[in-house]
Amino acid sequence: MTDTPLTHMPETRTETRTMIVCETAENSRPARCETKLREELAACSADLHALGFAPGTSGNVSVRLDGARVLATPTGCSKRVIGPEDLVVVDMDGHQLAGTRHVTSEIDMHLAIYKARPDVEAVVHAHPVYATGFASSGLALDQPLCSEVVMTLGTIPLAPYATTGTCEVRQTLAPYLQHHDAVLLANHGVVTYGDSVMDALMKMETVEHFAQICLVVRQLGGGATLEGKHLTDLLQARAAYLQKAGRRVHWGNGTNGTNGTGAGPQLSAQTQMR
Repeated sequence: MTDTPLTHMPETRTETRTMIVCETAENSRPARCETKLREELAACSADLHALGFAPGTSGNVSVRLDGARVLATPTGCSKRVIGPEDLVVVDMDGHQLAGTRHVTSEIDMHLAIYKARPDVEAVVHAHPVYATGFASSGLALDQPLCSEVVMTLGTIPLAPYATTGTCEVRQTLAPYLQHHDAVLLANHGVVTYGDSVMDALMKMETVEHFAQICLVVRQLGGGATLEGKHLTDLLQARAAYLQKAGRRVHWGNGTNGTNGTGAGPQLSAQTQMR
């Protein structure tokens, strides 16, 4: 979403309520150093702009501070110039706790992901050209064309259109969150999430790269999908890698587990090219 520019900005920042927290918060999730996370989020924002994924004031990024608070980008700001001091803090209901700017109008989508996925630490929403083109054409990125994508993301489903900045986005995303780490948003963009800001950003890069490959495949008249033993071996390798790393294993992310009941396309050895 392109955040609406602010019509008035504070002339000074002398009343900021930001607190730097590096100890354990009074909740079930340990707090992490806010100073470091602010720097990571600002750097991620600059990278999104440099990659062409967040033109104008579009795109938004967030990261968990602890079990009760989230650090997020503000509305109406170019991701090219956002600094650590521009970021805002909200609680898990979206109430702003700190910051001199207003939080992104897409914060409800970020919070829905955090609530549905306790393993997620960061969320990136952007509008990369090729992936957004597929999303605006009603096309999911759900064919096993590249081993790298099978290993890292599995399938990338398409969530139905919802008005940006409303609870509709949360509702349309809900069926996909448990089984995917990247989702196309119809006529809107892409959202990715992971165990760190860098992880979520790299997933966004992977989605866009795969969208470019899919477009080329279509222009060349089709492609040879991975299937049978080749696909099964990849799914098993991914499951083993995630388990060894102590990370979440779920079906839509390219595993061959038995609880593949989530919405959206799932990978299997019988997947065929449409």
